[in-house]
Amino acid sequence: MTVALMWEARAAEGRGPELLDWVRGQALDPPALRRETFTAPGDRVLVITWWDAPYDAELPELPEPGEELVRRTVHRWRFESVGPAQEGP
Repeated sequence: MTVALMWEARAAEGRGPELLDWVRGQALDPPALRRETFTAPGDRVLVITWWDAPYDAELPELPEPGEELVRRTVHRWRFESVGPAQEGP
């Protein structure tokens, strides 16, 4: 089973690049099968990690950054894959 963990934070005013650097410096032990980092307007940073594990498995997650880096607490979600999308007719 594939489980995806999503971690999303909104940086404090003008600190988006610093939050992105902070996220990139955070290691997970053990490392995820896959990890992608995204940015969006409003100084948002999103990290998605993929794991080969049951939905309720205890998995390493990115921590909360220092409160000086963010406008609010981190949002976290967990999803279970239902397989690849089928496209076309």
